[in-house]
Amino acid sequence: MTLAPAGGGASPRVGIVDYGAGNLVSIEQAVVAVGGRVTMVRRPADLADLDALVVPGVGAARPAMIRLARRGLVEPIRAWIEADRPFLGICLGLQLLFEGSDEDGAETLGVLAGRTVRLADAPTLPHIGWNQVERTRPHRLFEGIAEGADFYFVHSYAGSPAGPAEAAILAWTTHGRPFVSAVARGRLCGVQFHPERSGRDGLRLLANFLGLAAAEAARTGGDSNRRPNRRPSRRPSRRRPRSGDLERTA
Repeated sequence: MTLAPAGGGASPRVGIVDYGAGNLVSIEQAVVAVGGRVTMVRRPADLADLDALVVPGVGAARPAMIRLARRGLVEPIRAWIEADRPFLGICLGLQLLFEGSDEDGAETLGVLAGRTVRLADAPTLPHIGWNQVERTRPHRLFEGIAEGADFYFVHSYAGSPAGPAEAAILAWTTHGRPFVSAVARGRLCGVQFHPERSGRDGLRLLANFLGLAAAEAARTGGDSNRRPNRRPSRRPSRRRPRSGDLERTA
């Protein structure tokens, strides 16, 4: 099954970050199935000429951050996001957007205020299988997908946004206590579930993301090598979640 990127336009050039945190074959195949042209990103130079960036991953945050640092990709990823270029974090790739992880104490990218925390009151851990994703607001990422659609999860932790990052919450899922299962801010998107393993709805979500990337490429005239016009803003100060904050795991 092939789905064209929502919004049409030329096939976007999508970089998938390969940092040794999971099998990338399924996400590569899914992106190609919805019309993307894939480049595996293993070093900063691989980011040239891309329209969108995907950071997938499973496992713990600390080894992931070590691998990204060894490949020189931490600051380029932060700069990409700071420039508001199309970005999709999947599972661990979403969790890395926060300031740190309670799973192993790692300091992560710090793009969103908050931490990755263990799923609270979960009947089983890890949380594996299909579960409903309940949106908080309309967003292009979920166009053409029914409200409360099921997506496939494999994780024990999830992101807990804090302060201004709470405005980025796009969807919740319940496994024990509700946890944040999707975020969106500008062209930054992140999902806790695995769209590449979520059937037609997962492919539609990826097609929607590619449509966002294609629209941005058309708006900028295909200048995929543009740089942020300002230095990255100060990263949010690290803090432990408030007592009311949700817990999450990867």
